[in-house]
Amino acid sequence: MKEDKFYNNIQKALENLPENFNILEEQIDIEIQMQYFEYSKKIRDKDKERTEEFNNGEGELFSEDVDIGRKKEILSTLATVDDVKAYRIIEKFLENAEGILKSWSVLALQENRMLLQSSLLDEQQVFISSGLGGKGQKLRYFVVFINRSKEAMLNETQRKLLKDELIFELKKHEGEFELIDFMEGFSTSQVILPLKADLKDIFRNIVDECNQYGDFLQEDMIVTNVKILSKGEILRMLDKNEEDETNTLEIE
Repeated sequence: MKEDKFYNNIQKALENLPENFNILEEQIDIEIQMQYFEYSKKIRDKDKERTEEFNNGEGELFSEDVDIGRKKEILSTLATVDDVKAYRIIEKFLENAEGILKSWSVLALQENRMLLQSSLLDEQQVFISSGLGGKGQKLRYFVVFINRSKEAMLNETQRKLLKDELIFELKKHEGEFELIDFMEGFSTSQVILPLKADLKDIFRNIVDECNQYGDFLQEDMIVTNVKILSKGEILRMLDKNEEDETNTLEIE
C-alpha cells in the first residue's frame, strides 16, 4: 500500500540520522514554521544586510513602535549571525514575547543555537521539528484509537484497560504517557516516544492486547505529530476512511 511505502521510507530516513540531533520541543503551528524557514532562507542570502541588522536591530526589536513584520525580520536575521551576542538578544526578547512573535523567537533561538553549535563543534547539526513538539530526543504524538462501535463510548473496564496497556507499552519503549480522553466512537491520547520508535508495532500491540478482552477496538488508528485534531476533524477523517474502504495507519 502507498501508506506503508511512505511509512517505510520515513523509517529508513530515521535510521540514517546521526547520534546528535536537535528536536524542537515547543508546540508551534506547522504553517508558522514553514513561514519562518522560508523567510530564513531568504535572509541567509543577504550577508551585508545581516551585519547591519546585527549592529542596529536590537533597539528596534525591543521598541513598542516597531511593527510585527519588522520584528520578525530582525529575529530571522539575528538567527543567522554566528555570535553569542545575537543568541542573547533573541533569548532576552523571547522572555516577554507573545503570539506569533513568541513562536518566531523560539524558532530563531533554535536556529541560532544550532549555528553556534556547528561552529563550536565543527560538525553539521540536524534539526527536527513537528507541530506537536517533543522532549529531548523524543517526539510528541496525538493518537486516535477507534472503537468497534461508532455510537458508544468505552465502558469503565475498557477505558482502564486501554489506558493501562498504553502506559505499559510506552514504558517498554522509553516513551511517556501524557493524557487520554474518551469520546463516543473513539479515544484520543497524547504520548511522547523516541524518534526512532516503531510506531506501527507499538500502537498495534496496544490494540491487540486490549482486543483479547472483548475485541472493542478497530485495528486502524490515526497517529500524527502535526497537531491536536479536533473532534470534527477526527470524524471527517473516519468518514473519509470508510468511503475509501482503506485499511491504513495514518502517520503525518
